[in-house]
Amino acid sequence: MMGLLYICLGLAAGFLPAFGVKDTPTLGSKNTPRFLSKEILRAGLRYEVNQIHSVFSYHEDSDELFVGGTDFVLKLDVNDCRIIEKYYLNTTGRQQCPEGLCENVITVIETFQDSLFVCGTNGNKPQCWKLFPSVKNQSHEIVESYEGTGISPFVYTQNSLSLTVDGDLYAAAPLNFDGSSLQFRRKAGGRTNCWMYDNWVLEPTFISASWVKRKDDPENEKIYLFFWEKNSDHSPEADPWISRVARICKVDEGGSKRFFQNMWTSFLKARLVCGFPEESLYFNRLQDIYVMHAEDWHDTRVYALFTSSWNSTAVCIYSIEMIEQIFENSTFRGYKEEIPIPRPGTCVKNSRSLPPSTISVVKDHPEMTDWVHSLHYTAPFYISGNNYTKIAVDQVQAADQQTYNVLLLATDSGKIHKVLEAGSQPFIISETQLSNNSTVQAMKLDSKKKKLIVGFSEKISTVDLQRCEEYNSSCADCVLARDPYCAWTASGCTPTTRGGIQNIVDGGISVCNEAVNEQMPLKRYKREEISARHLRLVHSIPGGLPFYMSCPIDSYHAVYTWEHEGHSSPCLQMLSNCLHFIPSMEKQNYGNYICISREKNYTKVVKEYQLMEQVIPVENENRKTVDPSFSQNKASGLVPKMMWITLQFAIVLGSLSVRIII
Repeated sequence: MMGLLYICLGLAAGFLPAFGVKDTPTLGSKNTPRFLSKEILRAGLRYEVNQIHSVFSYHEDSDELFVGGTDFVLKLDVNDCRIIEKYYLNTTGRQQCPEGLCENVITVIETFQDSLFVCGTNGNKPQCWKLFPSVKNQSHEIVESYEGTGISPFVYTQNSLSLTVDGDLYAAAPLNFDGSSLQFRRKAGGRTNCWMYDNWVLEPTFISASWVKRKDDPENEKIYLFFWEKNSDHSPEADPWISRVARICKVDEGGSKRFFQNMWTSFLKARLVCGFPEESLYFNRLQDIYVMHAEDWHDTRVYALFTSSWNSTAVCIYSIEMIEQIFENSTFRGYKEEIPIPRPGTCVKNSRSLPPSTISVVKDHPEMTDWVHSLHYTAPFYISGNNYTKIAVDQVQAADQQTYNVLLLATDSGKIHKVLEAGSQPFIISETQLSNNSTVQAMKLDSKKKKLIVGFSEKISTVDLQRCEEYNSSCADCVLARDPYCAWTASGCTPTTRGGIQNIVDGGISVCNEAVNEQMPLKRYKREEISARHLRLVHSIPGGLPFYMSCPIDSYHAVYTWEHEGHSSPCLQMLSNCLHFIPSMEKQNYGNYICISREKNYTKVVKEYQLMEQVIPVENENRKTVDPSFSQNKASGLVPKMMWITLQFAIVLGSLSVRIII
């Protein structure tokens, strides 16, 4: 019966929900997205065969997106995801590889030495290839291949990462088939190959590596490495895993032939803290990193996504300047003697000339005593019950010429959340559903084009970050969105232009023209104004029968009520609609009903019903049948009595206050 009820209500109300019942945000909560996109976006490319793994390579100054899948690399036009070329990289020696593990899953795509450098698992025998432009510069051709161990993992599920810096290739991938001997190395390029000392990390999982440029001081440029590792402290109260940030000097060539040859001489690491230090409660496992580079390296920010053992995720924000202060000023954990000169970890022109006393501290005591805390220190910037897996951060210039940061967070259920960073409190602007079938495999931001490119197992989707038409109902709706990408102009809610109307800081609608009707309090609405601006549904309903009304939810931060003859009733939320049920139509139930939305100081009428009594002909009274033409509107809310009894029972159990469960 509940299944039949759901179908009946859904069809009658015109529901086309794109969101699962369990994922529907709760009304009035600031911890949920304010706005849900009305439909699943379908722009992009759908794979012929679902991919178990994918990797992207993309630079904003190019219109070409390279996508690595299983046995192939695609070159796409980033504007429309149209395939320009497809390159097949099939596994060599398939007859020798274990059954079921013969695929060549592409794990690395980097621009390296004026070519596209691609590596894959190659049937458990990692291999790399260089794709060079052809003579006519219209396609690529493979002319060289290399042994790929230490660059690509043996199996795509093994941990790995890659980075190119000034013509050098850095990578982290296991040296052994069982996933062991995993460390960060410089593998190719103009500088000496270098690697880590085995005792520096314990069962690491590398998340990201980033080169931070210093235009005025290139010899002091560092590569920052973000990872988590097993805690060497096995006491019961100790955290089992610890998140880290490490750094290496770009000019590091390793030690002398007698001591630490081909080993990093500048490697230092520190604990990366995200949580509540005063309560000693931390999010311990680093999930993803996005580095927002700045002209002045001091202002470069690191946005880190963490997970916890209590099924929550958090975002903490750090500055490179704060990280450098720890590396430059902290003592070395476990080292009690006088710190040698040059200080361990210092970038020098010739690392082979460093004295053994300096290198010995790096060798035996690379960890900083002090921890790296976030900018907000006492708590994460953002905490959520959503299981976020990827993060990107865009910088947007608003109509007031101020810049605001917008976090783009991917959930494990195929959604993208836009979260505004304006002050110390996050504001969840919107949620966009991209896939109902899989989690995000790869994600790239194009800040210049204001697009987000997202890869799933079944497809690649492009998200237009300037979907301002979604807030186009009025100036107030546009301003309340607090979306830096959008501003109210004479053309409606449009991509931000100078002089447009916005209030990013708090969403106050006083910036809108006072003549806009939606700004007036409810008591100032005149009946004729409401009727002219909002659709009034007129229904003729026989007495004694149940009836329901619905109005759409435009903002999940608003409070919705039903007003009738001076009385107010809360809405019953069902997916993206607010419902009001009348179990049995009596004299006092007839009249006008208005669905009201209230958010901040903004009140608007969303929908209006006028219910009139209809007398059932005598010959139909015993059977309680109703002429199908009794309603003046096709969206009739008549509900059979048996369904209403079942519905009432569900309400008593409390299951319908937020959702209906079939």
